[in-house]
Amino acid sequence: MTHPSPTAPSVGALSLDAEALYRELLRGVRSMLTPTTHLAGIASGGAWLAERLQRDLNLHGPAGVLSSVMHRDDFAQRGLSASAQTSLPFDVNGADVLVLDDVLYTGRTIRAVLNELFDYGRPASVRLAVLVDRGGRELPVQADFAAARVALPAAQSLALARDGQGNFQFQVKEA
Repeated sequence: MTHPSPTAPSVGALSLDAEALYRELLRGVRSMLTPTTHLAGIASGGAWLAERLQRDLNLHGPAGVLSSVMHRDDFAQRGLSASAQTSLPFDVNGADVLVLDDVLYTGRTIRAVLNELFDYGRPASVRLAVLVDRGGRELPVQADFAAARVALPAAQSLALARDGQGNFQFQVKEA
């Protein structure tokens, strides 16, 4: 779902309103919740989403954060980043974990965070919800829920940003 906005970045003729997409994500995640669901966001954009969803859905305790750093297949080129470290304030064993991310692209970050999650235990189920699925998969990974699906050239990157008040917006960059 896309909505034009004067402040939304434009990708060709497409405008992405991150706040409108967040409201769609909130609706989708609400429908996916069970009494045993735990939210875990991928650092950093997914962690911001999980934190805000945890609050907006009145869920108990903090959301989890998953870092992909230690399991990336390009670790030798990227090295350690300054992103958040994994923090899972719930027992992963037997849990229903809903992983959140801002943009799903190649699937490599999801593969890395699944490895990280399983380092902490064996969940009963893992589902994925994303703000934007931009296609371009290199691995057989798909989101259970995506607020929007857009096609972007490989030369462009799309990232979630947030302002001082916690409002979301997208940054589109040329590679």
